[in-house]
Amino acid sequence: MAPDFQRARRPEQVEARRAAILGVARELLAERPVSRISLRELSDRVGLAKSNVLRYFDSREAIFLEVLDSVWVSWLDELEGELSALDGPGYERVATVIATSISRQRLLCELISTMAAVLERNISVETARTFKTRAGERTERLADIVRTQVALDAEAAGYFAKAVFILVAGLWPYANPGEAVATVLAERGAPAGQAMFVHGLTEGLANQLVGLAVRAGQSPEWEQRSLAPFPHAPSGENLPKVSGTHLHKERS
Repeated sequence: MAPDFQRARRPEQVEARRAAILGVARELLAERPVSRISLRELSDRVGLAKSNVLRYFDSREAIFLEVLDSVWVSWLDELEGELSALDGPGYERVATVIATSISRQRLLCELISTMAAVLERNISVETARTFKTRAGERTERLADIVRTQVALDAEAAGYFAKAVFILVAGLWPYANPGEAVATVLAERGAPAGQAMFVHGLTEGLANQLVGLAVRAGQSPEWEQRSLAPFPHAPSGENLPKVSGTHLHKERS
């Protein structure tokens, strides 16, 4: 519901109305994907005309980008604590914690998977500038958090932080298919859902960390680990294909 004043005139009233709109957006996102939420529906639930909602955000997409930024920050707060609690460093440990942590953030994953293709397509230059500035700050923070656990320089950690979101954007819709595809996958006994997402993301992130370490000329101890097939996957069907060796390095 919109605040009970007729028109937001003071800064605190503007912020109250923006908060109300964002709150409703999050409620709708808990019910259905972004693609099925219209600006009209959002406006009706807020209790404002569409034209009034557009006084506070320049488009439907701009509203969801604001939600994305909010949940992104919340996740980073949570991840920082989870990584700091690790019992010793290690590429696979870090990859597992990140993949498991972000998999619990369904709203964040949903919004990341639609960010480049949908949410960044119908916004003003000013909204794009603001969002990209914040996104750069969030990515830099993730890189800094990762560097507390693995020996990467700032450039490599920054590359890895960007790769986290690229991998999430690709894997999330793949692991959460539409109803018809989900039915066919179930018939074939192929994996899908959160377990598949965590598995694929962990492997992808671990390989990213290993590759970055090797390219930087590091020579950590090698530990060969067999990449066992995903549970219940017939002949590896419908799985992200990854291969290689994981590295573990204990900090001196």
